[in-house]
Amino acid sequence: MFDGEVGKGQFDIVHSFSRIAYLTPILPLSIPKLMTYQRPVTRRSIVAGRALSRGTLSFNGISDWMIQDVKTLGRWFVVPNGVPLDVYDFAPRVDDDAPLVFLGRVEEIKGPHLAIAVAKATGRKLIIAGNIPPEHQAWYDQVVAPQVDGVQIVNVGPVNDAQKNALLGSAAAFLMPILWEEPFGIVMAEALACGAPVLGFRRGAVPEVVEHGVTGFVVDRIGELIEAVGQISQIDRAACRARAERLYSGPAVARGYMRIYDQLLNR
Repeated sequence: MFDGEVGKGQFDIVHSFSRIAYLTPILPLSIPKLMTYQRPVTRRSIVAGRALSRGTLSFNGISDWMIQDVKTLGRWFVVPNGVPLDVYDFAPRVDDDAPLVFLGRVEEIKGPHLAIAVAKATGRKLIIAGNIPPEHQAWYDQVVAPQVDGVQIVNVGPVNDAQKNALLGSAAAFLMPILWEEPFGIVMAEALACGAPVLGFRRGAVPEVVEHGVTGFVVDRIGELIEAVGQISQIDRAACRARAERLYSGPAVARGYMRIYDQLLNR
């Protein structure tokens, strides 16, 4: 909570990851302000923030995709979310029969049913991990549960960081068959950190996170996703880890924000 002293030189810059409304008391002050969005952005909030701040408020998105409709309305930057690389260990190789992995909320827009279809079409084992939102339990019970046999299709439920590390590190590939426009998808960066190639649909930020043919495959149809499973051996797992280190590590994210701070403070 600010007490009015913020305008007296106690701070060089204010950076918020919360809601723009929470900045309202200090928006008119001359101190530079940066608002990072990690959720869908509305044009109304950008226009209002710019007007109330008299041009002292800048914006950051976690992907180019999520700001495409508003980037002309203000001063925008892009710094993606990061992953703690000390939590996610690089696995340079996996067994020939390593499973495919689906990790995330187990609901229709995330595509677990499509991941199952890919596994069945390729004869690969699939491990599903993640929570089932209560409002999607009925869909899970009707569509996914009947296909979980505990042998080829396994659901291990919610997992913590240590379990995610072990799961992704043992994966032949991570499947991202999303049916919505994902603003970023931190689990893709976590998979890359473990060396797991990412196979996903060309939606949202997937093409930004995954370098096609280098750290995974970005496709448009499920048939192409099935074909991509057969091409996993073409991906160098070290390249996956290197991309995570270069773009999504703590130091990489910190450098990105420090560059923004430098620009804002030296305008």
